[in-house]
Amino acid sequence: MSRLLDVLLSTEPVQRVRLAQAGLAMLLLGTGVLGMGYFVWAGTARAADVAWWAGLNVAGMALFFGLIRSGWSRRLREPSMTVPQMVFALTSGAVAYALLGAGRGAVFPMAMVVLMFGMFIASPRQMRWVSLYAVAAFGLAMLLMARLKPREYPPAIEGGHFLIVALMLPGVSLLAARLSRLRHRARQQRAELVQALARLREHTTRDELTGLVNRRHMESVLAQEHQRCVRSGQTFCVAMLDVDRFKAVNEAHGYALGDAVLRAAAQEALRQVRVSDALARWGGEVFVLMLSDTRAALARGGLERLHQRVAALRIVHGGQAVGITLSGGLAEHHAGETVEQTLARAEQALREAKAQGRNRVVVAP
Repeated sequence: MSRLLDVLLSTEPVQRVRLAQAGLAMLLLGTGVLGMGYFVWAGTARAADVAWWAGLNVAGMALFFGLIRSGWSRRLREPSMTVPQMVFALTSGAVAYALLGAGRGAVFPMAMVVLMFGMFIASPRQMRWVSLYAVAAFGLAMLLMARLKPREYPPAIEGGHFLIVALMLPGVSLLAARLSRLRHRARQQRAELVQALARLREHTTRDELTGLVNRRHMESVLAQEHQRCVRSGQTFCVAMLDVDRFKAVNEAHGYALGDAVLRAAAQEALRQVRVSDALARWGGEVFVLMLSDTRAALARGGLERLHQRVAALRIVHGGQAVGITLSGGLAEHHAGETVEQTLARAEQALREAKAQGRNRVVVAP
């Protein structure tokens, strides 16, 4: 059954929705054909007339379905062909009105169903034109039948029917406009909610000052990398970086320049790391860099280049300018080791770099 639906409705989501709508329209038409059959049985409509009416309708809806399924309708501004299908169905309804004689009142609910079907898809402007077309089509059918068969279609009764159609059908366009506004408001609220969630997610995963991922998110990234390496047998490295004498910069030049130093160091470091690596602000002036699928020997070369580029920076803020250096501790993850143990070795290597005079990178054993 699933394969049959895939063949009929395709597997492309948007196209599947269009074809499902066309299929629903065919189902509604099918109920109309059955209703016409009832009136043939009741003796108010001729079997031959209903037969050719039903044949044309089935062929017409099958043609719409085929044009959508083949992809031909993609050439149109409205690939779902909703308005042409509605016009076709309303024309069919007007013809049915002329064929049913005493049972013609049954056509009005079907016309309303057609218009209600379009309310959820067509624009308010399209619904206004379709409603006016419906009034014109049914009005023409009533006028012709009142002149051709006045005994079966009394002019006074047809005038009343036309008055009802002229008042009720345009009202549908007003409801469609209201529904369109509600849909637009719902889409707008949904878009605002998506943006709010994105901002919330950004705030919970990003450090506001530097724009880097924060410690909590980095812990999650490290855990995922650890699991990947357990499965693949590969390894990764962790570097802990510290801005040398950052407290002295804050005390001598103020916190504004200190913030500018952290931002500049973070952005320069980001420019030096690979896309597959991850850099986070761990806390204060300390950063953690994860280098995926890398051995310590290769990681050290990249870390030395990063160290040199940061040392070459000149941070200017508020008329003041300072240069900075980094101390770094690098640790390669060992098989069977936890992430916490790797981080502890990187931190110990960082302490050794500071103890050796700062402005250097030390690799943990």
